[in-house]
Amino acid sequence: MTKPERTRVVAITGASSGIGLCSAALFAARGWRVGLISRSDARLVNAVALIASLTPGARLTHAAADVIDSEALSSAARSITAALGPIDVWVNAAGNGVYGRFTDVSEREFRRVTDVTYLGTVNGTRVALAHMQPRNEGSIVNVCSAVVFHGVPLMSSYSGAKAAVRAFGQSLRLELRLAGSRVRVGTLFPPAINTPFFDHAASHMGFPARPVPPVYAPEVAAEGVYACATGRGGEMILTGVVIAYALITRLSLRLAGYLVSKSDFASELPQDDAGSLPDRASAPALFQPQDSRCRMQGGFASRARGWSTHLRLLSIWRRLPTTRPLAGEPVARPPAATDLRPARPGAQSPATRAGADRDHPQAGSAQPRRTASDSIR
Repeated sequence: MTKPERTRVVAITGASSGIGLCSAALFAARGWRVGLISRSDARLVNAVALIASLTPGARLTHAAADVIDSEALSSAARSITAALGPIDVWVNAAGNGVYGRFTDVSEREFRRVTDVTYLGTVNGTRVALAHMQPRNEGSIVNVCSAVVFHGVPLMSSYSGAKAAVRAFGQSLRLELRLAGSRVRVGTLFPPAINTPFFDHAASHMGFPARPVPPVYAPEVAAEGVYACATGRGGEMILTGVVIAYALITRLSLRLAGYLVSKSDFASELPQDDAGSLPDRASAPALFQPQDSRCRMQGGFASRARGWSTHLRLLSIWRRLPTTRPLAGEPVARPPAATDLRPARPGAQSPATRAGADRDHPQAGSAQPRRTASDSIR
């Protein structure tokens, strides 16, 4: 009699907000055991409660660690393993940013963005490999950005850090392949995502940071993280507009630079309603975590697209016979990430009415409207 497969385990850094939190909720909804890692223990407690309200009975644990502290990150991984079992997937989703001209950004701020966004990914990957290589299996997902194809103005620290993340992933992927390892490394390139990143980022522009349209809902990015984690590794572009952006950079860097320079970087994109976000940052969270409640959404929900045609096509491709799921993963199509939020603005799911709105009224924000088109920056 064959031994039944155990439930898979995922560990996610940057899990108290944005893409990390939304990905944790998606993995939990699909039956995974989820370990959440972030700097603030209080925010992690809130994040676990939010996910538990969306998916009652989910197996969750959390461990506080700053990704620039490799020893704390190793301790967090050991804590997650003790509580949930061996880690099958590790997601590096922690990141931060500073907006402003390079000469206006201090050396201390620039270094902090590089430490968290790039070296935090390196530290997380090192810890993940320590747990996966002895078993010769596992998957690492590095959440990168479309800015790797061409850096954008007023984000030099972030653009440089994300470019380093991509090159690091390429090098490591080949090293593992040459060693005959079964550990997979995936790099995800999302577009602008409506997350609290823009509230948390420091700004030297005279107004708060904001995404450059088109903007997508964090559920789209979470779907991409899940597809990358359960796929065959390698690089994964999340939407069709990023594909076009990448192709233009291959065709002509001068043309790509011209198009980027014509983007509306120098004006403020208004939020939906500042009053709807009572935990909006009054100060950036570059060096210290905020005491505010955790949120998946940022302040641009009415402008955010809730689905991607390209991602749906990727999902179909992944279900073809040539695509092998992770051992123990159900063959049936799991619930979509959009199931984690109401189908229309203002609607509430039963789970949300049962727990999230009662116990955590500020844990989310207005949900994005669905559109019939698809693009990215």
